[in-house]
Amino acid sequence: MGSLKKVWLANNKFSGLIPESLVNLKSLMELHLENNAFSGRIPSFSQASLTYVNLTNNKLEGEIPQSMSRFGVEPFKGNAELCGQQIGKECSKETKKNEEAPMSKMKWIILGIVVGLLLLTILLRVKRKEDHFDKLGKENLVEGLHVATSSRKSMSIQRKGSESLRGSSRRGGSMKGGGKGMEDLVLVNSEKGTFGLPDLMKAAAEVLGNGVLGSAFKAKMGNGLSVVVKRLREMNKMNRDVFDAEMMKLGKLRHRNILQLLAYHYRKEEKLIVSEYVPKGSLLYLLHGDRGLSHADLNWPTRLKIVQGVASGMCYLHLEFASYAVPHGNLKSSNILLNENYEPLLSDYAFYPLINNAEIVQSLSAYKAPEAIQHQHLSPKCDVYCLGIIILEILTGKFPLQYLDNQKGGTDVVQWAQSAIADKRESELIDPDIASATDSIEQMVKLLHVGAACTISDPDMRIDMKETLRRIDDVSLT
Repeated sequence: MGSLKKVWLANNKFSGLIPESLVNLKSLMELHLENNAFSGRIPSFSQASLTYVNLTNNKLEGEIPQSMSRFGVEPFKGNAELCGQQIGKECSKETKKNEEAPMSKMKWIILGIVVGLLLLTILLRVKRKEDHFDKLGKENLVEGLHVATSSRKSMSIQRKGSESLRGSSRRGGSMKGGGKGMEDLVLVNSEKGTFGLPDLMKAAAEVLGNGVLGSAFKAKMGNGLSVVVKRLREMNKMNRDVFDAEMMKLGKLRHRNILQLLAYHYRKEEKLIVSEYVPKGSLLYLLHGDRGLSHADLNWPTRLKIVQGVASGMCYLHLEFASYAVPHGNLKSSNILLNENYEPLLSDYAFYPLINNAEIVQSLSAYKAPEAIQHQHLSPKCDVYCLGIIILEILTGKFPLQYLDNQKGGTDVVQWAQSAIADKRESELIDPDIASATDSIEQMVKLLHVGAACTISDPDMRIDMKETLRRIDDVSLT
């Protein structure tokens, strides 16, 4: 556990104190505890490696540790009882006194329970220390996820039983002798090279995180190719023929702004999809998490390039999947990856028809559109609304509250833009990091109006994707 770099415990309704054990994670880089019910004081996270913290929308109280002053105001919003220099709220003498007092017996009990639950969650995923995918079972494709406690992180795919199922090393075909019904990866795109399930079984892998649809891992194979493997949990009622047909559609997509599907694996209980790994990460991270060189590169030309690429990719999807209720369905900044040239790549697209869980479906970004919230009505215009959120997010640099299920925290970028346009003060919304390019303010405002047109509440008044792209292409650098 000591080698963990990213802890994602957001949106889980956890309560009690923040585990002090997290302070001992020496390599911790990101801490996501937002939208829970954690209470009490904030531990002093002083790790030099820590670059991103989000504690918003909890029930934390007391003085914010000085060691966390470098993170500013944003990570602590939605905690009314917090105080300290970081948020401009002076702590009372009583608060400071209570901070120095020993914790009560009950607090120690709660702390023990929270730590126990955290460790139990991790231990359930750990079978033993391994550095490879080395076992594949008949019934449960991924029964145990292994995160090594050494400096090298890895994952194992394993099952009940003892023997390792090596199967055939033939790439893209069936695994012979590997168990009844066991088949290899189906390779749908060989442009990045050929590989099979045995190659993934031997690859060292790193846990990237969990999303609405499942978990994601980075796997680096022996041929040097790094891929992202996603475990899709909410498509279990789909038969093989339907799933194959949908994956083949995705495998045929070719567009500079679409992350290409490389391969997939079908099992009744679980599905795997494999795509190329994009090292620079997501737009969400570069805008709101990374404050290093990559964030500094998000100048006006780069941001306009990203918007243009996203719109181009969305138009392509709307042509290819014109018969779908929502061609993308889950467009948000965390599903926009950026390559080394800051060219955007859309991911997690066209999954809406495949999902069988109604609750999960309603967690998709398309359901953030007003007509979906109020009337459960989905259409391609929902994708347009999501693109409008992206445009406003990129221009303002603010985290949209529309990404949060409870809509507490973040900024209502839609209402903010509408009010600013009505009062003719649009330039006040522009992110200060790009507003210094004064020669381009007029074009930034022009793009802001496009974002506002995409987020009109009435879908009949909202522009469509083709018109959105046309208006974006009319925006210039100066």
